[in-house]
Amino acid sequence: MTHPLPPPSPSTFDDHKIPTEIISEEEMALIEAAFAATRPALPSIQFHQNARSIRSITLLAKRGLSSCTQSGLPDIEDSGRVSGSNSPDKKKNRVAESFLQRFRRRRGLSVTDITGTEWCEKRIEFDLLIGKPEKSQAMKAGSARHMALEEEVIKRVKVRVGSAEDVWALKFINFIVGANQLLFDGLTRELPLVGFADGVWMVGIIDEIRMPVSETGRFPILVDTKTRVQATLPGEPQRRNGRLQLMCYKYLWDRLVSEKFPTQKFFDFFSLNPNSILSLEIRENTEKSGFPSQTLSDVVRYFGNSCSLLPQAHDQLLLRYELQKDESLLGEDEFGYDHDWLKGQIKSCLEFWAGEREASYPPMDERWKCRFCNFASLCPATTETKSQGIRSP
Repeated sequence: MTHPLPPPSPSTFDDHKIPTEIISEEEMALIEAAFAATRPALPSIQFHQNARSIRSITLLAKRGLSSCTQSGLPDIEDSGRVSGSNSPDKKKNRVAESFLQRFRRRRGLSVTDITGTEWCEKRIEFDLLIGKPEKSQAMKAGSARHMALEEEVIKRVKVRVGSAEDVWALKFINFIVGANQLLFDGLTRELPLVGFADGVWMVGIIDEIRMPVSETGRFPILVDTKTRVQATLPGEPQRRNGRLQLMCYKYLWDRLVSEKFPTQKFFDFFSLNPNSILSLEIRENTEKSGFPSQTLSDVVRYFGNSCSLLPQAHDQLLLRYELQKDESLLGEDEFGYDHDWLKGQIKSCLEFWAGEREASYPPMDERWKCRFCNFASLCPATTETKSQGIRSP
């Protein structure tokens, strides 16, 4: 059993001092950012004993992990568009495939896929079949804040990649270096995760991990920072969604550090060649980082060793809410990990993604979400909400 976190700071939620709202249109744009597909794979980080000399390598090619195949070309299945003949047989087969098979077969299910499903399954369905809207200014500002937080502890540099094996190697290298930074310096940010859980591959990026220094048992604390346009705290649906995100991260983290990574299953699922020689720049950086690697298999072996050195995450998780304009802290939501609730949420999510049932809608008391959805005019829930006189807050 882990120890409780220190008492909350004075800025922690206090409904008598800080007003609480359901949502604003600008805040909804920030939630939109959370629904985006997993961010491009964080590439390798070069680690030295001095934390200030850490370097994070970003992809020179402007494409995310989801768009990389062994040939380095975009995967048409991830785009939601079907290439080739439009014959009835092909259309029939395409309809029969689940969203998991059609859109996540080459990259796994992201944590944002899970939180997006919890927010509104129908919304995710529209995103997959029609496409996501362009990023708003508020979404871009939120992304910029996350990058700024990362750059406080990590310096990014660019490296060329030539294959899917290179991209995955960079993701694992980032984890290895981030884990070292956590153990030596007590803090790391933007740590990529990949793990096998509940029969599917899941990926995600943890905003921040802190290692307590005052406890007998040092359990890493997982932290996520949300930015707010207005000086108000989020309503319960947003808090719940944020809690789900952090619980997913802890679930993946704990499995990685306590179980042996299923290496062969990983190579098979993502159609990777473990003996593929990595790019020269990647090999040079692994040499400098202290774990020389020639192939993806070498990197994965070091990754497994790093996981074995890490303890399970703290049972207490932390959500931080910042005001976007000046980065001041509005409040903190400290909460306990609820394994049973999380498993129920993942089970429900996978039922949708695996095609076991059709997309559901938010409960009636949360249909105000429809007011901010770009697909409201296409969605049956909007008509139903109007017919029952549900008003948006």
